[in-house]
Amino acid sequence: MSLPSHIYIQESASKTLADLLLKGNYSRVAVLTDENTNQHCLPEIRKILPETTVFIQIQSGEENKNIASCTHIWKELTDAGFDRKGLLINLGGGVITDMGGFCAATYKRGIRFINIPTTLLSQVDASVGGKLGIDFMGFKNHIGLFQDADAVLIDPRFLSTLPFRELRSGYAEVLKHALIADLAHWRTLPKEGWQDLNWREIIKHSVEIKHSITTADPTEKGLRKVLNFGHTIGHAIESFFLEQAENKLLHGEAIAIGMICESYLAQQKSGLTAESLKEICHYIASVWPTEPINQDIFPAIMDLALQDKKNEQGVINCTLLAKTGEAVINIPISRQDIRESLEWYNKKGWQ
Repeated sequence: MSLPSHIYIQESASKTLADLLLKGNYSRVAVLTDENTNQHCLPEIRKILPETTVFIQIQSGEENKNIASCTHIWKELTDAGFDRKGLLINLGGGVITDMGGFCAATYKRGIRFINIPTTLLSQVDASVGGKLGIDFMGFKNHIGLFQDADAVLIDPRFLSTLPFRELRSGYAEVLKHALIADLAHWRTLPKEGWQDLNWREIIKHSVEIKHSITTADPTEKGLRKVLNFGHTIGHAIESFFLEQAENKLLHGEAIAIGMICESYLAQQKSGLTAESLKEICHYIASVWPTEPINQDIFPAIMDLALQDKKNEQGVINCTLLAKTGEAVINIPISRQDIRESLEWYNKKGWQ
């Protein structure tokens, strides 16, 4: 596997960006940030930006990945007189790259954009593969489209700006990539000291896996669905807690729970061995907190799972593991299956 030519992994985001701006013949440039990347990451690239650059800032957090934020971004571009040769640079995590790309791809039927992902989650997942979108009515990524960035500039140095919890959230996608596609890599991931991994190599490996999958199936007609392991139940859990005033879960935290639940279902439905189930769940529980989920909210989680984009004709289609390192798609699951998996999670059935 190798990286596509438009994805750069190097500790020189500003230098690469300067070269791209010189060659790109863009009429105007705008940079999208949130309050965190505006403070911690923008100084790294500000020095090479044109004097006429427009700076657009939104509030951080998944709860702000919505149509209201898009309206603000579109208005700023309009007020600045951006034409179709303009460029939007998305400097931030998955919210920024997903929503910024979506706004660029729809503004005047499409302007170009460059992603500079600054979190582990966005570097290994959200910035690769061309999926763009926003949340709508409480449903994750409910409105969106497919469009590749002009370039993706991944600078591992930005990870030093992250709180521990954010770094751990992104690590869930690293683990997922190993579980669905690379048994050998899974065997090398440490239970302790994972935060001291060689992130450049880890990011490169995950990007190569995701790129190989999305290149074969760019619009998720089949194979690309393997990337959704842990996400049918995990997204439903994330969406539910996103609406709560307290106890919000980060994406990776919800996906960690989803991977435990869906590994349980894999042992029931797709051939995952009991030994592998315990091994996977022990690993996840060693990295992420596994607090019980109140049974009273099970029905709401099941309702949210019914809105998953992989579903067809009312059937909940799930991606499960056939074995560690190999996933299978379109396995139908029921509301009762989801309930049983959540109950098993609460009981810590792997212990």
